[in-house]
Amino acid sequence: MSTDYKFQGWVGLDKDSANGHMVWRDFTPKPFEETDVDIKITHCGICGSDLHTLRSGWAPAMYPVVVGHEIVGTAVRVGSKAEGGIKVGDRVGVGAQSSSCLRPDCDECSHGSENYCQNGQTGTYNSKYRDGNKSYGGYANYWRGPSHFVFRIPDALPSDVAAPMLCGGVTAFSPLLHHKAGPGKTVGIIGVGGLGHFGIMGAKVLGADKVVAISRTSTKKADALKMGADDFIATDEDKGWNRKHRKSLDIIVSTVSSPKMPLQQYLQLLRVDGVFVQIGAPEDALPPVNGFQLLGKRCSITGSSIGSPKEIRYMLDLFAEKGVRTWNNNVPMKDANRAIVDMEAGKARYRYVLVNEQHASRL
Repeated sequence: MSTDYKFQGWVGLDKDSANGHMVWRDFTPKPFEETDVDIKITHCGICGSDLHTLRSGWAPAMYPVVVGHEIVGTAVRVGSKAEGGIKVGDRVGVGAQSSSCLRPDCDECSHGSENYCQNGQTGTYNSKYRDGNKSYGGYANYWRGPSHFVFRIPDALPSDVAAPMLCGGVTAFSPLLHHKAGPGKTVGIIGVGGLGHFGIMGAKVLGADKVVAISRTSTKKADALKMGADDFIATDEDKGWNRKHRKSLDIIVSTVSSPKMPLQQYLQLLRVDGVFVQIGAPEDALPPVNGFQLLGKRCSITGSSIGSPKEIRYMLDLFAEKGVRTWNNNVPMKDANRAIVDMEAGKARYRYVLVNEQHASRL
């Protein structure tokens, strides 16, 4: 297959790009290495991380940037040293991470936790590889990066369904897996949104005894129950909800982040030895915690970030087997600027997926 193609994408030039002012233009990817794969992008999910980056919400972005790290497409160039048996023509995807040190003496990389590599890792966009080249994401026609972080997509998962799983899906799934959210456990998911809906479905498919969706209002209650939630708590509407549901949950996964979130009351929902896992990435600080909330029940507050390649492969296979489907709305790639504005306005139900219509129509 010819490698005579240009990399083009929606480029953010400054903070205003988050307001729907990205520009479509050429960009130069990292030089191709024999461990790399080039992907002709058919689908790319829109993640909240994209907006945080475009507006420099977490830190100053390395403009110009091309965001997007929920990428699915066709492998069109595969290096001679590529991993995973990927072949030209395979349907593949890449998530939020595209590199880590992969050294045999790295505690994280050598034990399947590449997403926590402490020796330097590369995000799929707005980051730098070890040689200094910048990474560019999936609001584009092509993507290039290391094969170690490229995954075959199971046949049972349509591309638009699979794309958001590669970041949003595994970000919610990884802590559930790590904290053994299966039989015998009751799980609470705070926030019924792009991450939260994956949390509900993930906990259910792992066999948790009970899954409780937690949101400020009941506007998404019907959806949450359809996703598999067994109960629903509306914190702005249910008076005394923290007392009513006290000591009822073993695991809470929080997909939201705000200095105003009722963290103290959330902790009251945990049983002894319960765990509160924060996965929503804040631009502001989280609320303070009264230490007695932790001491009295030996509970813990922890965090979790994306997922390892091993976890992503397991999740994709499990979701394919169990029929898990992303609740997504597809938008033409040409309308990316409108889509990110709608995303910021909270219109997604529950993930937006950009579709390269010309590429996708050829599959």
